[in-house]
Amino acid sequence: QVQLVESGGGLVQAGGSLRLSCAASGNTFSIVKMGWYRQPPGKQRESVAAITSGGTTNYADSVKGRFTVSRDNDKNTVYLQMNSLKPEDTAVYTCNARRVSGRGLLDYWGQGTQVTVSS
Repeated sequence: QVQLVESGGGLVQAGGSLRLSCAASGNTFSIVKMGWYRQPPGKQRESVAAITSGGTTNYADSVKGRFTVSRDNDKNTVYLQMNSLKPEDTAVYTCNARRVSGRGLLDYWGQGTQVTVSS
């Protein structure tokens, strides 16, 4: 099992910045990828950014150049630095960890943190 605890959401004006953190505990040694998803009001959840254990990153087109995902392997923590925030970035942001197990790939989710960007 992997437990994920997020922090850092809140209310910010358009153009501002926020940093989200997600700390993993439990069977972290077999985590191969961590990342962030978001679900805007009335919409489906979408992938925002992810980083592999080797440091490879990928981003949704809508956040490229504004968001940066990083990872501290010693602390088992992934971060999402969000700059130049827009009202359309308003969503519940949820941390994800993907782990390799004998049953294949398993996904774990945090509880979610609200990010609200005012215009």
